[in-house]
Amino acid sequence: SDPSPSPNSCSSFELIDMDAGSLYEPVSPHWFYCKVIDSKETWIPFNSEDSQQLEEAYSSGKDCNGKVVPTDGGRYDVHLGERMRYAVYWDEQASEVRRCTWFYKGDKDNNSILLNKETYMLAVTQDDWKKKLESPNREIIVLHNPKLMVHYQPVAGSDEWGSTPTEQGRPRTVKRGVENISVDIHCGEPLQIDHLVFVVHGIGPACDLRFRSIVQCGSVSLNLLQTHFKKAQENQQIGRIEFLPVNWHSPLHSTGVDVDLQRITLPSINRLRHFTNDTILDVFFYNSPTYCQTIVDTVASEMNRIYTLFLQRNPDFKGGVSIAGHSLGSLILFDILTNQKDSLGDIDSKKDSPNMDQGDTPTIEEDLKKLQLSEFFSIFEKEKIDKKALGINTSTPQSASGLNMSNIPKESEFCSSADDTGNDYLDVGIGQVSVKYPRLIYKPEIFFAFGSPIGMFLTVRGLKRIDPNYKFPTCKGFFNIYHPFDPVAYRIEPMVVPGVEFEPMLIPHHKGRKRMHLELREGLTRMSMDLKNNLLGSLRMAWKSFTRTPDPVLQTSETTEETEAEPVSSSEKPSDVNTEETSEAVKEEVLPINVGMLNGGQRIDYVLQEKPIESFNEYLFALQSHLCYWESEDTVLLVLKEIYQTQGIFLDQPLQ
Repeated sequence: SDPSPSPNSCSSFELIDMDAGSLYEPVSPHWFYCKVIDSKETWIPFNSEDSQQLEEAYSSGKDCNGKVVPTDGGRYDVHLGERMRYAVYWDEQASEVRRCTWFYKGDKDNNSILLNKETYMLAVTQDDWKKKLESPNREIIVLHNPKLMVHYQPVAGSDEWGSTPTEQGRPRTVKRGVENISVDIHCGEPLQIDHLVFVVHGIGPACDLRFRSIVQCGSVSLNLLQTHFKKAQENQQIGRIEFLPVNWHSPLHSTGVDVDLQRITLPSINRLRHFTNDTILDVFFYNSPTYCQTIVDTVASEMNRIYTLFLQRNPDFKGGVSIAGHSLGSLILFDILTNQKDSLGDIDSKKDSPNMDQGDTPTIEEDLKKLQLSEFFSIFEKEKIDKKALGINTSTPQSASGLNMSNIPKESEFCSSADDTGNDYLDVGIGQVSVKYPRLIYKPEIFFAFGSPIGMFLTVRGLKRIDPNYKFPTCKGFFNIYHPFDPVAYRIEPMVVPGVEFEPMLIPHHKGRKRMHLELREGLTRMSMDLKNNLLGSLRMAWKSFTRTPDPVLQTSETTEETEAEPVSSSEKPSDVNTEETSEAVKEEVLPINVGMLNGGQRIDYVLQEKPIESFNEYLFALQSHLCYWESEDTVLLVLKEIYQTQGIFLDQPLQ
């Protein structure tokens, strides 16, 4: 809002045109909610559609107690009787809601303005301005015109002497109607939800707090839909994509482990140790059998709970579901997906049945024979030791290639062969600790990993290669998206194709093409290579002409053939350089790269373009780059593009 005027500037308000004809116009209220940002209260307006729904419910004449109005696309509920706003799908402190007509630019110590409606109406109809009103809390209000009044706060110790408004301290400008203040009010969100995306945060509360901005990711996606899917919106083919966060950090640290850690934490460098306990230790927790089970159970149960609640609140929803994970959250999702079963129907119930048909499952005798331990079979038989007693899982899911993804092959590789088909291994996951992985009640269509350490964890677990034929049992797509300076991110494709070096896919800028500084850098690189090649070619020519022996006056037939051949060989050298350049260009742009079926045959690794300011110092922006994904239009646009492609809807213009 406008800055507050000085006490002597009241006469300037008389310059405002007062030709309104003393006609009273009722004000249009707008609803706001309070949000605490950096320990300061900030009042944020509801979008126009939500405010209208709240006003209609308030003005219906019915008792507001018990009346609930969904807002923000159904992610929040407003309890009118309590005037409070509650989050639906996650835990968040409730916020106060107000129905507002007069506005001022205040601070956390200021309260609302209470103005008698009849007094204002009387001033308008009788054209009686410069009227001074005093509120019960000794605040003084001066009406200047139908759109403006000035509010004076009381000063302690001066009220008993009948102080005037100018003696009450600096006044505050108060304006009537939300249309007279500078605030951005959005129109609202489409009712139709095309797709649901669950997002799992990374380590520590710092990531979780920054991760809360994933809710604002919805507004970024709405803007990109208007600019890049305009035709589909005009044809009413699309609505919006709903992003919902999944929190696992709070349940983990509510187990009492923080108290135990605090008891053994050294008192020195307190802030650094506290940061370590809240962030880095989450990685160690995930490698612990006890807490890993807690984390996995929390993530899976939360996604199932939110999905069930979402369907209850949106019974007409027919779209698909995708999942996304940031940092350690992506590794959690990766392990959950690799341990899902192929189907959600009757096949699974048969597999879970204790009397199921084992089929071609090898017996313990065959397993011992294969391990060249047949002489011990009599002991096993005598002691009545079977696979169940040994903890061997005979019903673990296998991929289409016969690879048992929930176990470690002998060569510590994701490789399938005739010997691997049907084999059973100890149910300890792909190098991770032994936990029971819960079932998801839906099949995710795409898995997006942001700033993910999956590649590093798989390598540390002893896995050298991912079988190109492997794919998730229940998920068709997998995208590994990262910032080039992200210190936590690792690639996946080199584990599928270890013998070939190639660059990741560059994510286009949301406005098209590459960023200018990247194009300039590549242009300078090409120019320097061209100059280098031309210079080397000229030096070769000069050196050959300098070292060539003088031609005799009378040439023999043999020397003639040599001199005729030399120009040909010298002319071939530059062409060799051009051929090398051409072959390199073809290798980079034309030759397809087979990265396996983990993403349905498509590329897996996608890298963002760094901003110009980030390219000046990679280390300075390293931590910030790990938290940039939710606010990146390029990232959100890639997610939108890939999701809508599964529905046969494409960008208005392909990005280059």
